[in-house]
Amino acid sequence: MRSIELVTHDIGIMVGFAAVATHPERVSRWVAIDAPLPGIGPWDQNTQDPAMWHFGFGGHDMERLVAGRERIHLDRFWNELSVEPKRFDEAKREHYAALYAQPGTMRASFAQFLAFTQDAADNRMFLAQGRLQMPVLAFGGEATFGPGIGEVPRCVADNVEDAVIPDCGHWITEEQPQATTDLVVDFLRREQ
Repeated sequence: MRSIELVTHDIGIMVGFAAVATHPERVSRWVAIDAPLPGIGPWDQNTQDPAMWHFGFGGHDMERLVAGRERIHLDRFWNELSVEPKRFDEAKREHYAALYAQPGTMRASFAQFLAFTQDAADNRMFLAQGRLQMPVLAFGGEATFGPGIGEVPRCVADNVEDAVIPDCGHWITEEQPQATTDLVVDFLRREQ
């Protein structure tokens, strides 16, 4: 069976950890970009941060509050979790808002966050089965998780490298695409 190199961002880190923890023989390297991991390391501290209010936001009433106002909801994330909100131009904002306005999309979006309690329990169970041995690169924006980004993967893996991307918030690939590409490509090209 061929192994893969896995690059994950945001919610993808949570899915990525589940994948590498349950099938470590299939993943040769893991890149985790700018997000915490439910139930691991400083998770409880992260959930208490007022900037992370959306971690518990969801359900039928929240869907009704956002319905027809998807753009307002999304603008909050782009504006507050980036260093320079103008990096999300109007065309990108309209594109994503139209996607999120499609039936069922906000429900699915909220469901990701509402699953964090179960994710935390699952992640603790995965960790109890053993630490990851493949090389892990963790990086984040200096204005978001970047300064402490290495702390989380070091709780679950033995071979962790971390980096901070300057002048960057949470939207790493949008805010600093070249720096992101350089870090990932350099890490994936290295000999093990």
